Amino acid sequence: MRPEVALPVLLPLLSGAISLMFWRSRPIQRFIAVAGNVVLFVVSLWLFVAVLEDGYITIQMGSWPAPFGITLVADMLSAVMILLTGIIGLAMGIYSLATTGRGHEKFGYYPLMHLLLAGVAGAFLTGDIFNLYVWFEVMLVASFALLTLGGERAQMEGAIKYVTLNLLASVIFLTAVGLLYGTVGSLNMADIALRMDEAEHSGMVEVLAVMFMVAFGIKAAAFPLFFWLPASYHTPPVAVSALFAGLLTKVGVYSLFRVFTLIFDQTMGYLQDIMLWGAVLTMVTGVLGAAAQYEFRRILSFHIVSQIGYMILGLALYTPLAIAGGVFAIMHNIIVKTNLFLISGITHRLQGTYQLKKMGGLYRERPWLAVAFFISAFSLAGIPPLSGFFAKFVLVRAGFEAKAYMATGIALAVGLMTLYSMVKIWNEVFWKALPEENQVPETPTPTGDDGRLLKPSLWMMYLPVVVLAMMSLLIGVFAEPIMLVMNQIGDQLMTPSGYIEAVLGASASAEAALLDPIEIQAERVDDRLEETP
Repeated sequence: MRPEVALPVLLPLLSGAISLMFWRSRPIQRFIAVAGNVVLFVVSLWLFVAVLEDGYITIQMGSWPAPFGITLVADMLSAVMILLTGIIGLAMGIYSLATTGRGHEKFGYYPLMHLLLAGVAGAFLTGDIFNLYVWFEVMLVASFALLTLGGERAQMEGAIKYVTLNLLASVIFLTAVGLLYGTVGSLNMADIALRMDEAEHSGMVEVLAVMFMVAFGIKAAAFPLFFWLPASYHTPPVAVSALFAGLLTKVGVYSLFRVFTLIFDQTMGYLQDIMLWGAVLTMVTGVLGAAAQYEFRRILSFHIVSQIGYMILGLALYTPLAIAGGVFAIMHNIIVKTNLFLISGITHRLQGTYQLKKMGGLYRERPWLAVAFFISAFSLAGIPPLSGFFAKFVLVRAGFEAKAYMATGIALAVGLMTLYSMVKIWNEVFWKALPEENQVPETPTPTGDDGRLLKPSLWMMYLPVVVLAMMSLLIGVFAEPIMLVMNQIGDQLMTPSGYIEAVLGASASAEAALLDPIEIQAERVDDRLEETP
């Protein structure tokens, strides 16, 4: 029994349930928001260290052997993603104390936050394709409720676009799962990987691969069905925007990496060009959309789309180095993009607007905030020695080695356009003087949606921003040991036999490859009945 695999899912569910029990008590909910996420971070660190030592860790829920029970499995990719979930969850728990109004707390903000974190962790750890769908739906329910908290017109419009496209993706996903089960007779991803080579209908396998690519592409906000993201992510409270920006779309990218390296690896030759140019168009459309905006959070929202393109580019190149670079881009972007949204919340608190033309002067008033923005923004653009530079460097090198010269050149050009957007924000928000007609008195402490002052003070907003900015800087400084972990992820994903053996066992995997799944299941059930007194 390895509890560290299950705890990242169980702890947020428990925290959310306890918070819901005390929904009338704001102090208890706020305490659980921080304490529960502190424990989640500790457990995620425990899991990362364990995977670093052992390579793979699995647990069979209910003691049902794979491939018939629900399997939770952690390899290095899952462990890194869970660690990032713990970091972002803790940052959001602290930041929310200073930004969440009484009305939002009354209507379940903290239980929904915990539920969303549980869904994210479940998606990263599940070894079952149907349960991956279930965790996506858990995230969809929690995120839709968080998106509509407050009930403002812009929120409702954004939420309708958000839920419509994500429901479409869910329908495609569920249909693909059903067809996949009909084709190979299993839902366990390791077992499916063994049986996929023996699938009789190669045309059906290609159709399924396209269906999964479309479903996860919509979830990840890839071209062409990405418009729901910039239409919705700038509308909810800023803590919700930051949580979505950091984690939510990355689950779709993670699923692409997992499914196309484990299950549909034999189709990558067929789909590689489609995925490659889809990544390029995602980068270009996202960065051009950002260049046309003058609202802080809308710029950042379009850049989520643009950066998703870099991550998918790593998968499309499909080499161990490219996979490592894609995962490096995911890790760096989760930290940096979350921090940029948090900074936008602080600037809004100080100057009362997200419109760049109405802002200014924060470099002189808040130099520490300017430094934090500088680190995060220029890391996003890929300026050395920050974290984004090394992610892009690895991807560019992998692109040249794969002779994808045009795609790599476009990726470099998109980096320059990203720099343009970040310089635009820097100039408008921090460098130029605040226009006299837009000067507003600084609010000493944040106010909720009911107009009452919130406690504790603004330092609860500042602390996560400073820590995340330092993390981005440290990732760049210590890029070499981090790259060793990324290379390990690339090797594990490109050689899935280790994952399959960890889930099924050496003898079980051979047995599953030879026998019919119904016959295996009947034998296992008979064995369990004989053991029952």
